Amino acid sequence: MRKSTSILLGLVASTTTLGVAATAPAHALRPTDAAQHACVDRAGAKHQGGREAGDEPSAREKRAIARRTQQILETKGLTRRETQRTSATVPVYVHKMLSSSGAGDVTQAQIDAQIDVLNADFAGKEAPGVAADTGFTFTLAGVDAYRNDTWHGDGDSETYRAKTRKGGKGALNIWLLDFDNLGVATFPWEYAGKPAIDGIRVQYSSLPGGTSTNYDQGDTAVHEAGHWFGLYHTFSGGCTKRNDYVDDTPAQKSDSYGCPTGRDSCSLPGLDPIHNYMDYSFDSCYNQFTPGQSARMDTMWATYRA
Repeated sequence: MRKSTSILLGLVASTTTLGVAATAPAHALRPTDAAQHACVDRAGAKHQGGREAGDEPSAREKRAIARRTQQILETKGLTRRETQRTSATVPVYVHKMLSSSGAGDVTQAQIDAQIDVLNADFAGKEAPGVAADTGFTFTLAGVDAYRNDTWHGDGDSETYRAKTRKGGKGALNIWLLDFDNLGVATFPWEYAGKPAIDGIRVQYSSLPGGTSTNYDQGDTAVHEAGHWFGLYHTFSGGCTKRNDYVDDTPAQKSDSYGCPTGRDSCSLPGLDPIHNYMDYSFDSCYNQFTPGQSARMDTMWATYRA
């Protein structure tokens, strides 16, 4: 862990707070309460050339989450069918966690491009007719920046997120860091227990135009946003029928690397979903969420974020 710079200038102790960009919305056109179960290590990619599986809920925890979700829906008087085809505009707050020297910065053009990628991918525009249009859109609600060597490397993570997070349960907060992961996310059912740290953490160089080779088109944020909406990895659960709790993603024994066309790691029907945003393929290989994943996002949004 890097040593923090002890500077007090305004908003946050031991942190230099840079100018906060004025809110500039764009057109709205990636159970326990341990809030790190999503993609805790989607990488090693920076150092090892690929993405590594993270600590997802166990099969027992998944069953408990499914029961809890059903109970909440019943309390709200909703059926799963009634939650389908949800649409919502998600405000996005981007937090640039820079080093004391300013390392880890990204341009406004990169941030705008990242919002564009989120909108395109969640609308199914990378594979029209195959990929689902989820109905969710994203608008940039604000950008701020902090200079703190510890935070820059994801140290004191719960502290900096609690001090900087903005918006409610339906607001996506993205913290841009320089750490050993490509990304980390919280799941929607964790919001009730720790609302102050809800959101996704993303390697800053994975934004469009960045320097994370093979992971530089903005799809790390898409993958982590998928977790934030309630999706598991496509390989979660391995070669089982329940695997990721989505019926139209074929069972997958393990995560993919690169773009291994024709990979079939399970005896169950279907090839591995290597083009799915919730696998670990290269950004250039990704092109879809499935209709089943879209339906799960709808249910999770109605249950935990609406």
